[in-house]
Amino acid sequence: MTTSSNAAVSQRRGVHVTLWVLQALLAAFFAFAAVPKLIGDPTTVEMFGLIGLGQWFRYLTGALELLGAIGLLVPRLAGPAALGLACVMVGATITQLFVFDSPVMALPPLVLVLVFVALAWGRRQTIPFLANR
Repeated sequence: MTTSSNAAVSQRRGVHVTLWVLQALLAAFFAFAAVPKLIGDPTTVEMFGLIGLGQWFRYLTGALELLGAIGLLVPRLAGPAALGLACVMVGATITQLFVFDSPVMALPPLVLVLVFVALAWGRRQTIPFLANR
């Protein structure tokens, strides 16, 4: 084996480990973020009341976040889970901009969209329509 192929294998391994660490951190974050939505924390209930779609939307959002967090930890589901959570964060960004009129508060979910898209690309082999790219 040549030195350049050893470096390439080492680099791929480093990317793989980095993606798993990122996935674990994001999974923990989103599992904890889902809990107040699912148990009916009063502040969360009030916030979703202001959105105006009803409390079913709070449960849906919490369930999507929890399922996405679990999916990030399952190798075959990591890519699709990242795409799903990117979509949830697009919704959060739009909500912050247009419902709460808070461009500053729209930045964290927007950054998470970019992180999840990058993560999905890193795990593209688990996403059928990206697997061959």
